[in-house]
Amino acid sequence: MSAPIANAPAAVQEVVLAQPRGFCAGVDRAIEIVERALTLYGAPIHVRHEIVHNTYVVNDLKAKGAIFIEDLAEVPPGATLIFSAHGVSKAVQQEAEARGFRIFDATCPLVTKVHVEVAKLAKEGYEFIMIGHKGHPEVEGTMGQLHEGIYLVEDAADVAHVPVKRPDRLAVVTQTTLSVDDAAGILSAVKARFPLVREPKQQDICYATQNRQDAVKLLSGEADVVIVVGSPTSSNSNRLREVAERRGTPAYMVDSAAELKPEWFTGLGHAARVGLTAGASAPELLVQQVIERLKALGALSVRTMPGAEESTEFPLPKGLGDRSMAAHAGQVAQASEAATGRS
Repeated sequence: MSAPIANAPAAVQEVVLAQPRGFCAGVDRAIEIVERALTLYGAPIHVRHEIVHNTYVVNDLKAKGAIFIEDLAEVPPGATLIFSAHGVSKAVQQEAEARGFRIFDATCPLVTKVHVEVAKLAKEGYEFIMIGHKGHPEVEGTMGQLHEGIYLVEDAADVAHVPVKRPDRLAVVTQTTLSVDDAAGILSAVKARFPLVREPKQQDICYATQNRQDAVKLLSGEADVVIVVGSPTSSNSNRLREVAERRGTPAYMVDSAAELKPEWFTGLGHAARVGLTAGASAPELLVQQVIERLKALGALSVRTMPGAEESTEFPLPKGLGDRSMAAHAGQVAQASEAATGRS
């Protein structure tokens, strides 16, 4: 156990971990795509936008040879280019193809599902309302699937100003990382104004976002304060903090253990419980570092709440192999190292 920090208030008694937390299947896949590309093609590998919104992950990949760019003009001819997990517009796709890059698409398959739905319904003459946050790369990518006929709403008030031409040919799509409760409220406003609006067969908010928000709702009832591990640019991490706050529990978001402040835990009583979770783009390593910091602030025990078990895996793009091949290669390498050690 870590030694207590000198003069730190012994306010923290127990750490309660949310389940599930941290990496989702889409984030795992996106990071693996960059790492596989670096192994197969060598550094540098260019990535359009941060592969996922996490400072630690981005810096780790930079150290391995990834270069993150926003403008395709920064990428030299013939280079390998990866689209981030958030997806890109048709214009970006077409420009990348025209420039002749070797392209791998790390767009989360759940975001791609939204893109496919938009393309399919647009051919049938539908317009779209998109529920999401202006400026978020996922929103830009989804809205960029069409030249016109897709309107962004960020809150219920925006719905009144949408210039829909045919209310009988209107569909709604959603950014995958929104607050489930916020999206439901905005959707209610859309349905009130446009009763014939077409909803997705399955909601667009991804399973991992919903599972992590559900876990935080339970966690908030057990904890005196909630800590969310995630970067400021991470939409789903910000939503986790908001979910806890709306349940009446003080909540803070940290990019690393160094950002924890002892004063957050003062005045909570002598047996304070700290709830701890992580956004879908935050690695478990950072969670464990936060736990060690909380132990230094007096935490005596750590327990994990029961919650949804996730087993989803998404396939890798063609040209990067598959996970079974990677596992076999790893086993061969380990056997080789063991044999070398015996010789």
